[in-house]
Amino acid sequence: MPAAASARLLPLIRQALSRQGGWLPFDRFMALALYAPGLGYYAHGSRKFGHLPSSGSDFVTAPELSPLFGRALSRQVAQALKACDGAEVWEFGAGSGALAEQLLDGLAGQGVAVSRYTIVDLSGSLRERQQARLARFGATVQWASSLPDTIDGVVVGNEVLDAMPVQLLRFDGSQWLERGVVVDGDAFAWADRPSTLRPPHEGEFAPGTVTEIHPQAEAFVATLADRLRRGAAFFIDYGFPEAEYYHPQRTGGTLVCHRAHRVDDDPLADVGDKDITAHINFTGIALAAQNNGLQVLGYTSQAHFLINCGLVDLLAGADVRTTANAQKLLLEHEMGELFKVIGMARGCEAAFMQDPLGFVHGDRTHTL
Repeated sequence: MPAAASARLLPLIRQALSRQGGWLPFDRFMALALYAPGLGYYAHGSRKFGHLPSSGSDFVTAPELSPLFGRALSRQVAQALKACDGAEVWEFGAGSGALAEQLLDGLAGQGVAVSRYTIVDLSGSLRERQQARLARFGATVQWASSLPDTIDGVVVGNEVLDAMPVQLLRFDGSQWLERGVVVDGDAFAWADRPSTLRPPHEGEFAPGTVTEIHPQAEAFVATLADRLRRGAAFFIDYGFPEAEYYHPQRTGGTLVCHRAHRVDDDPLADVGDKDITAHINFTGIALAAQNNGLQVLGYTSQAHFLINCGLVDLLAGADVRTTANAQKLLLEHEMGELFKVIGMARGCEAAFMQDPLGFVHGDRTHTL
């Protein structure tokens, strides 16, 4: 993070704390740390995505790891565009633009015409990188800073839901408290307050459990559902169904930070210099979709989804490095099992409800 940005971000958060009486809910703290204009982690110019720390990056995403990720996903997008009689694609949180490039090339290779590919991204610095990378597609690629009133077409989002601010809750053995942030000398510290908020799961919780709830991600899906008139949406992210997310042994929650390809669990340190993320409760995402008129097409592991979409066929004749990187997308101890894919649709689900390509084998919708 540029020193000038760091010098301005911390006072900005302290001002927000002061306005809130000295206690800031964690979701508000996370939003400032990640998205404060020009200052937050995703808003300043440092490099985020790459294979190794030597590149100055903090983590690698599937499209950065292998171009075959987007090419496989493009087959599901192509099926959805045909089923929904659409020609537009919307991507949320497009990162470096790698997935957009792969999808556009993959769709073109299948003879699927895209009239417009719209990227919705809050980061001005990432938008500049996307524009440079995608310049060869000309006016087909456009950018927006917010959701439109209506969407017809296919929506995709890779690792976008996990970057939406979460609220933290702690169970003290008798009641739930909301975890927030206070100033402690020159540093930030945790402070908990009694709350009416509860996890959505009614299971047993051990005293001292800290966990997350996801009102912003679920509100985003609900809003998207309200505005998607005819089309489909596919989200890829790491997470679990509700019963696994709130398993009694998961006493520490899922909140982590990423910096220089290392993981830590202290979001109050090096604020603005690292990513803050939490796993997704996919049951909550599915309910937000269904409660607002979308039909869930399927839910499965990334490995099953990519194999269903022909990734193995795409590897035919590939060199060793390409094969090794693509295998990381599938292997259980890499991205294959931790990452999940959920698909949803409105207005055209009957056209491919019985045979959505990515969920033909290994569908786990029954676990949500």
